[in-house]
Parts: sequence; C-alpha cells; structure tokens
Amino acid sequence: MSKQDENKAVVGRWFTEFWGKTVNLGVIDEIAAPDMLLKYSLHEPRRGREDIKAFMTDFRAAFPDLNFWGTADLIAEGDYVVGQWEGGGTHTGPAFGDFLIGGLPAATGRKMRFTGTTVLKVIDGRIVEEIGLDDGVTALTQLGLLKAAA
Repeated sequence: MSKQDENKAVVGRWFTEFWGKTVNLGVIDEIAAPDMLLKYSLHEPRRGREDIKAFMTDFRAAFPDLNFWGTADLIAEGDYVVGQWEGGGTHTGPAFGDFLIGGLPAATGRKMRFTGTTVLKVIDGRIVEEIGLDDGVTALTQLGLLKAAA
C-alpha cells in the first residue's frame, strides 16, 4: 500500500470513529499525535489528546446526535489528506459555550447542518493536525447565534 493510501486509511478511520455517529475516544490515543492540533473556524483551536477528548466530550454532550460523514473521495498528496464532509446535530444537551461567537443555553432544540473541507497532516500513521474550513455562518444562523440577513 502506498503512503498516500495508508494516510487515507488513517483519516478514514478518524472520520468514522471520531467524527461519525458513534464516537470512539480511544481512537485519539491510537492515531492522534500527542500534540495534535485541531482547528476549525467555529471553535478555539485545541491541542493535544486530552484537550481534543474534552472538546469532543462536551460537543457530543450538547449535541448527542452529532454526526459527520464524508461527501467525496479523500484526496492524498505527501503527508496531507483532504476530505469534504457534511453533518450536524440537534442541541438537546447541556449549555454549550465553545463557539467563538457565543454559547447556547441548555437544550435549545435547535438543529444545525452544514458542510466543510478539512486538511489533515499525517506523519508515521499519526494525525498531527486537522485544519478545517466549515460553513460556520450556516451553523451559527441555524443555532440562532447569528441573525440571517433580511
């Protein structure tokens, strides 16, 4: 298997087990580098396994049905893998204050569904960074944190 195919397999597993319908936090220890960077426009950047676990634990508590899935084949070149995705969830859990623009009180019942593109860097079978550009305006508007233009 080529390096690019190996890297796509790592990222495919990450997308399924970390971002998919049922989270497996153990995957963080298995394939995330100890000082991995996780960065999206909606949230403060997270660094390191424990910080990333805390982020996902809180995100899934607030959005218990959170689920993201790929919408196109992964593209790999060198140490980088690019993926397109779609997903979201319903805020039925506790208050959530991790959005850069503000927080949500408990159980608003609001739904978010949005898309994005993510670039992941994989070195020796470990993800060292995940940097994504998400359609945060759509998500934040759906959640009532941004007002739609009239």
